[in-house]
Amino acid sequence: MFYHSKELQFKARVSKPDPRFARLLLEQFGGGNGELKAAMQYFVQAFACHNPYPDKYDLLMDIATEELGHLEIVGATIQMLLAGVNGNLKDAAEQNDVFGEKTFSKDDFIHTAFSVNPQFGTVTGGGPCLTDSNGAPWQGSYVNANGDLTVDLRSNIAAESRAKIVYEYLMQFTDDKDVLATLNFLLTREVAHFQQFEAALDTIRPNFPPGVLQSDPRYSNIYSNHSMGDEARGPWNEGRSPGLDEEWLYVEDPGRQVAETDGLTQLRPQGTSRTEASVRSADRKLSKERSREIRRATPESNLEWCEYSAEREKKKGGASRTRRQPVEQM
Repeated sequence: MFYHSKELQFKARVSKPDPRFARLLLEQFGGGNGELKAAMQYFVQAFACHNPYPDKYDLLMDIATEELGHLEIVGATIQMLLAGVNGNLKDAAEQNDVFGEKTFSKDDFIHTAFSVNPQFGTVTGGGPCLTDSNGAPWQGSYVNANGDLTVDLRSNIAAESRAKIVYEYLMQFTDDKDVLATLNFLLTREVAHFQQFEAALDTIRPNFPPGVLQSDPRYSNIYSNHSMGDEARGPWNEGRSPGLDEEWLYVEDPGRQVAETDGLTQLRPQGTSRTEASVRSADRKLSKERSREIRRATPESNLEWCEYSAEREKKKGGASRTRRQPVEQM
């Protein structure tokens, strides 16, 4: 169950209305890197974790719920930045200027409409709407949930990175100290969540490559030089690879390599201790382990999502709640 507390997690304040910045802040309300996207992504990902990985289910649901609180903070801030707009719209008989008391020329009005957001006046009546800053509606395709924690947790780390940089950019467009304090809080929570997802990923072994299949050793350490001109070298194409600890093989002429190896089908593993046989063995072993983790934790009949204990109900808050243990993730 969800309960709503009327107190915001952070004391959101605005020094004065600013409809133009309200439009920009919509990016974190209904945009592809915003708070609703994060809440829905973590919420959806959590379901597959419920039985086999209850610790990750708890993590994802906790952060998803906090993100809903952040959505409320952003929405409340947008509403405060639009203070007066709704009242002016309701004063239909007087036909006052919607975005202030100043008299605008036709050109000024057109500029203001497009620089603020026409939907504040024509659709939402002076409140936030579930769109990004350009009016594009929020969509479910923003949510990444692939049913594998080694993939989903990395998606979440990337999501927190993008949300953080958007707040960082937004801070350049306002000098309202109260608004900046709110943005600073939200930005910092993205950093906290980044670290929490990173720590959760680190508890899964192995977690690279993402997923189950360990990748083909013939191609996993090739760097193909597909550009002309000066070459750039670095740890991404020389030395050893960070994930598989293989030697990077720099291919100066990828076209020639393709021609000489019958479309790369005649390549043999080089610069690695992995072989095709060892990878097949690892694939089978990890496939069985991951499948067993989930099957062992998931009954196939008489399923129920949670248990309701009369004893726990009496404890009024569950100071000694039972902690479900996840299956071991090797």
